[in-house]
Amino acid sequence: MKQLATSSTDGIVMIWNLKPQRRAYRFDGHEDSITCVQFSPSGHLVASSSKDRTVRLWVPNMKAQSTVFKAHTATVRCVDFSGDGHTMVTASDDKTVKLWALPRQKFLFSLNQHINWVRCARFSPDGRLIISSSDDKTIKLWDKNSRECVHSFYEHAGYANQVEFHPSGTCIAAASTDNSVKVWDIRSLKMLQHYQVHSGFVNSLSFHPSGHYLLTGSNDSTTKILDLVEGKLLFTLHGHQGAVNCVAFSRTGEYFASGGSDDQVMVWKSNFDNSSDTLKNQQSTNQAPQPIRTAAKTGRGHGETMHNNTHRITITNIPGSTSSSSTSTSAKVHGQPCKPSHEVTKPLERPPTPGLTSALENIIGQLDILTKTVSMLEHRLSLTEEKLKECLQTQVDSQAFLDEASWTPDAQY
Repeated sequence: MKQLATSSTDGIVMIWNLKPQRRAYRFDGHEDSITCVQFSPSGHLVASSSKDRTVRLWVPNMKAQSTVFKAHTATVRCVDFSGDGHTMVTASDDKTVKLWALPRQKFLFSLNQHINWVRCARFSPDGRLIISSSDDKTIKLWDKNSRECVHSFYEHAGYANQVEFHPSGTCIAAASTDNSVKVWDIRSLKMLQHYQVHSGFVNSLSFHPSGHYLLTGSNDSTTKILDLVEGKLLFTLHGHQGAVNCVAFSRTGEYFASGGSDDQVMVWKSNFDNSSDTLKNQQSTNQAPQPIRTAAKTGRGHGETMHNNTHRITITNIPGSTSSSSTSTSAKVHGQPCKPSHEVTKPLERPPTPGLTSALENIIGQLDILTKTVSMLEHRLSLTEEKLKECLQTQVDSQAFLDEASWTPDAQY
């Protein structure tokens, strides 16, 4: 992963160059909050949608050049590129899904059957289909060429914040405000899986390139990784101090990023081996993905700094991560393993149960992490105590000043 694009309610798009000594790019052009940001398949363009009713197409370099697309009459919630990069789709609170031709930068047509705000729209990998989700509690599957809705899914009790195509193009997944994640087969039009693993709205999701894992982010402050082959919760990651608003795997699947309402963007190491689709270098399944970098709001605006502060982040978040061995029993999973290809998908091969030596090494490693965590918490408590003392002293000084200002000497006769 060479670059990471982020956006915020401050109306700024940031392009982070993750290689050392490379500067970040800051794009300022929208007049209101940005709702979505997306790289083109080639990585040479970045699209952003905004509450200012526009979509901007940026060239990710120092010049920060952009082209403005105007056709929507309300907030634009989402933007996505087709696999060949020749078409762009947008979703808006004006209840429409619109398509645009690139690089001609020309509006093509609208899809109009939703009866409430459209939260998300995505192209299928081959570009023939479009999936959209709306506050009307429907998820619609569209044929791009005929411009017709070929099916509507109604299973969600809430509305879907985000929908995504499986890398094979044969399944879709939706993140809903009913706290669930559902997976459908678009060939049979039947639901394959239903995960009730979050305790708050599910805001975002992303498929691993292998198609075997699904990443989710929720208002319950957690990021979760689901094993679609075995149909269970694999990891729960605690990193953000508020709602997790967006998650995304890198194109290789080696990393993933999460953004939260705590003004933090975290980059995590997946610990997946793409060649065999098994957990890398693990003798058991309890090695959670590890955060390696974070972008934090510093008070000067979104994305002012990107800190390579691996030690602090790792200690903060890994002890709170749980694996499938301890959480799969609490996951309410319904349906069958996701089999997106025409071939039979085999369950992931797991290494044999580790011996006593491996178990002891694992316990020692966990104790070491817990020790570091306690040390970190003690440090935070010390900082909190110092801040409280400063606040109390300021309050005492202010009261003394007010008492002095309100005192008047007795009148002299």
